[in-house]
Amino acid sequence: MPKKILLVEDEKHIARFVELELKHEGYDVFVAFDGREGLELASSENFDVLLLDVMLPGINGIEICRRIRTQSKVPIILLTARDAVMDRVAGLDAGADDYIVKPFAIEELLARIRTILRRITPDEKIGESLHFRDIEIDVAAYEVIVQKNKLDLTKTEYDLLKLLIEHKNKVCTRELILTSVWGYDTDIETNVVDVYIRHLRNKLPGDMNAYIETVRGVGYVMRE
Repeated sequence: MPKKILLVEDEKHIARFVELELKHEGYDVFVAFDGREGLELASSENFDVLLLDVMLPGINGIEICRRIRTQSKVPIILLTARDAVMDRVAGLDAGADDYIVKPFAIEELLARIRTILRRITPDEKIGESLHFRDIEIDVAAYEVIVQKNKLDLTKTEYDLLKLLIEHKNKVCTRELILTSVWGYDTDIETNVVDVYIRHLRNKLPGDMNAYIETVRGVGYVMRE
């Protein structure tokens, strides 16, 4: 069954071009041209990936992302003409898994979609679990349990935590995290890693450094 993608883009010539390319790659594509229609579709249908333009009439892409995150962990990629760091950080804070800055090469967008789809259908051993102190990751169930409570993580947050635990007691550089979690050579700034580390720290119990230690100028580590 082909993967379903929702594209929310108000520039119709861009939407049509991206739609045709995605269909050519075998995806089942739905298109909305304004934020309200896009939010309604995203809330009522099950999609494998959402592609959201940031600057939309009605409701902007960041707000759609924020609302969707209250009800779904569907992977979200933001399409934005804004390349200021704070705009991108705002999108990631709203729960986006990735972003791509316009104008972009369609090959790059397709590569990012393939990468994000691989991340949500991981080739893992049935029953495999990872442990760190009182954290348990049930890989087959894609769940994280901390102090007997299920942790509500986005897929990117999950992948980041899993990477850190797999490399426990070893410092993960920001560059390693970007390559491993996002899965490709990327122009995304390393401060995106800091945003997601903050997300994880806010969701883990205890003080901010209880589980994840910052190694200044290098990266992060989880030490037993």
